[in-house]
Amino acid sequence: MATHPAAVVAAANAQDVVEALNFAAANAMPVTVQATGHGIATDMAGALLIHTGALDECTVDASGDGAGTARTGAGVAWKAVLSACEGPGLAALCGSSPGVSVAGYTSGGGIGPMARTFGAASDKVVSMDVVTGDGVLRHVTADSEPDLFWGLRGGKGSLGIITALEFELLALPRIYAGALYFGTADVETVLRAWAQWCPTLPLAATTSIALMQLPPMPGVPEPLAGQFTVAVRYVFTGNADDGASWLSPMRSAGVPLMDTVGLMPSSMIALVHADPEDALPAAEGSTLLTDFSTAAADALLEVAGPDSASPQLMVEIRQLGGLLGQEPEVPSAVSHREAGFSLYTVGVAGPPELPRISEHSSGLQAHMSPWAYGGTLPNFSAGTGNAGFAASYTAPVLERLTALAGQFDPDRLFRLGQVPAR
Repeated sequence: MATHPAAVVAAANAQDVVEALNFAAANAMPVTVQATGHGIATDMAGALLIHTGALDECTVDASGDGAGTARTGAGVAWKAVLSACEGPGLAALCGSSPGVSVAGYTSGGGIGPMARTFGAASDKVVSMDVVTGDGVLRHVTADSEPDLFWGLRGGKGSLGIITALEFELLALPRIYAGALYFGTADVETVLRAWAQWCPTLPLAATTSIALMQLPPMPGVPEPLAGQFTVAVRYVFTGNADDGASWLSPMRSAGVPLMDTVGLMPSSMIALVHADPEDALPAAEGSTLLTDFSTAAADALLEVAGPDSASPQLMVEIRQLGGLLGQEPEVPSAVSHREAGFSLYTVGVAGPPELPRISEHSSGLQAHMSPWAYGGTLPNFSAGTGNAGFAASYTAPVLERLTALAGQFDPDRLFRLGQVPAR
C-alpha cells in the first residue's frame, strides 16, 4: 500500500480545513487526516492529507460544583488536558496513552482505563466543531444537528474532520490505580485468577491484563526487561481502602515483580498502562469476546503464553461492561456495547517481519473463536480498511452511518479506510 499522500496541508485553523476539502472535492482527491499519527489510513495513494496538529486550543473550565468542561482543538493530545485538569482536581475520560489526540480518540468512542465506571469518552461530548465532506464548518450539538451529533460520536471520521470539541470533566481529583507486574513463573496462575476475579468487581473498578515481552531498552523497568511478564492494570474510583480490598485477590495471586498501585492524582492515570509514546513499526490486531473464563485463559496461554513462541510484544484483554454497556442518555454510533471483553495484540519489528506478526494475530483470534463476540472497536482497527470499519458497527448503525455519509460527504472524500462503501 502507498503510505505517502499526494499532498499535505498543515491546517492553521478551521477555515484552512474548509478550503482544503473544497480543493479535494474540485480535484476528486480522497482525504485523510492526521493529528498525532494514531489511526491514520495506510493506503494514501493520491490522497490529500490534512494535518491538524496546529489546532492546539486547550481550555478547562471548572464549575462551582466541582465538575467542569474542556474545549480542545483537533491537534491536542490527552497529556495537555490531563495537565490542565491537575490544578482544579478534575478527571477526563482519556485513553491509556496520553500521546493520542483527543479528537481522534473520542470520535472512535474512546474506551479508556475508567470505561466501566463512566462509559465511553464520546458519551461526555457536549459539542463538536466539524468540517463535513461538503466543505461546511458546523457547530454540532445534540439539539442543533442530532443525526450528525449521533454519528460523530463513534463514527471515527466517516462524516467530517473535527476541528474542536467540548466535553464534560469529572470531579475526581484522586484515584486508586496502577499495575501489578508478575514474572514468567506466575503468568498462568495470574491469568486464571484474573479471569475468575473480573466478574466479582463493582462498577467503581476497571481492569485489564497484558501478557508482555518487553525488550531490554531505555524506558523499560529492569525487572520487566527481557522476560515474559504479565501486568494487571487497575483503576478504582472509590475509597482507596475499598480499592485495596477489591485488589487483594490479585496481589496474592503471585509474587509481584513490581506493584505500582496506590492513591494518585487522576491526572497521572497514564501510569496505569505506561504505554510508550514514541512511534514504532507495529502490527496490531483486535477482536471482541463475549466473556473470558478460565478455559479462555488456558486457550490464550496456548497461543500467547510463555511457551507459545508468540511474536507479540503484548497481548491484552480488557474487561468491558459496567456503564460502558449502557446506551448513554443521548445515543451515539458506538456499537458492540454488549461485548464482555476486548482482545488486542501488538507486535513491533522491522517492516519485513510485520506480516508474520499479523498472521500470528489472526491465528490467535481464530484460536479464541469459541469466546468470540464478533466485531471490533473503531480505535483498535487502524489500517484495516473498509472491512475493519464495518466490523466496528452493528448492521443498523453501519446503515445509518452510510446514509449520513451520503448526505454530508456527497463526493466521498473520506473513502480511505474508515468510510462505509455506498
